[in-house]
Amino acid sequence: MCEIKVGVGDVVTVPKTYGLGPIKVTAITGVRVEMVASLTGSDASISGCSGGSAVSSGGGGGVTLMCDKGPAATINDTMSLQIVEVHDKVATLRIKPAG
Repeated sequence: MCEIKVGVGDVVTVPKTYGLGPIKVTAITGVRVEMVASLTGSDASISGCSGGSAVSSGGGGGVTLMCDKGPAATINDTMSLQIVEVHDKVATLRIKPAG
């Protein structure tokens, strides 16, 4: 498990097994953290926070995540992402294997 404090513009590297490239924080507002990441596979699944993905036919595309403070989201059935705390323009993320 990893807890990390992030601000807008910060980049968090996650293990390749999660199916994402580095996650970049693009906005922190109220209780919401918005992030973008490239995909290392050909698709992405997101459960528990708002998000959308765009994938090119050759793979590679990206994903946008908009997650509120609270319950953990599951990304690609392999990664758990939780917004633990939001204070001003800093958020604490908890990232760990799903399950």
